[in-house]
Amino acid sequence: MLTGALLSLAILVLAMGAAAVIAERTRRSGFIDGIWALSTGAATLALILTLSLPVERPLIVAALVAVWAVRLGRHLLTRTLKGGGADDPRYAALRREWGDAAPRKLFMFLEAQAIAGWLLALSAAAAASRPGPLGWQDALALAIVVTALVGEWWSDRELAAFRRDSAGKVCDRGLWGWSRHPNYFFEWLFWVGIAVLGLSGFNGQTALALVAPIAMYWLLVHVSGIPPLEKHMLESRGEAFRAYQRRVCAFFPRPPRPAHDVSQRDSAR
Repeated sequence: MLTGALLSLAILVLAMGAAAVIAERTRRSGFIDGIWALSTGAATLALILTLSLPVERPLIVAALVAVWAVRLGRHLLTRTLKGGGADDPRYAALRREWGDAAPRKLFMFLEAQAIAGWLLALSAAAAASRPGPLGWQDALALAIVVTALVGEWWSDRELAAFRRDSAGKVCDRGLWGWSRHPNYFFEWLFWVGIAVLGLSGFNGQTALALVAPIAMYWLLVHVSGIPPLEKHMLESRGEAFRAYQRRVCAFFPRPPRPAHDVSQRDSAR
């Protein structure tokens, strides 16, 4: 497994280094996340292929991660290509903050993302390494993963349709009326499903399998997902987005708060 781990790390380090060069030359940093998704998928597959195990569970994990990587990578790259010259607002804000040091700091930032992708690959490989025949646990994990893939695809579809019809407004229809970031929630749920495949008591393999959902939750909710995106939305949408924040949960889907409850709470301040 050591050879596979080093190979997967090399794939991600090289891919994210290339993403830094592409982003600097094109000033379209939307390519970064698409490259990250595809290279994380490739790194995971390279690692799983080196495992000396019965093939059933590794093949399932490899197929699921491949579907995830291709769908997400294609979506992000296509969105960037169709977006004209617009830069990703999160990376644009970082460039402004970094100033003249932006090229060097962007490279270092993306190599940190390579390490994050490598942790996901190691976690998926740990899940694929669980011994024993296929059973109910695998069926449960598959149901979670399929739900996550469909939910993420559907939320991306709803947002794209809303932007075509109501550019410049706040999307609060469908899944976006239950969570401010349903695409992030389902992204996290995918890795929860992969982790469920690998749970096998309190041991090192289970601990490593759990790294992916824990790391993804921390990154999406507290670091590179929700915080910079909501900062941008507040700057560009103002009070409309603040009202949306008061009604709708940030991450976990749940029914929105009724408008009159929000109004009563605000008036009581």
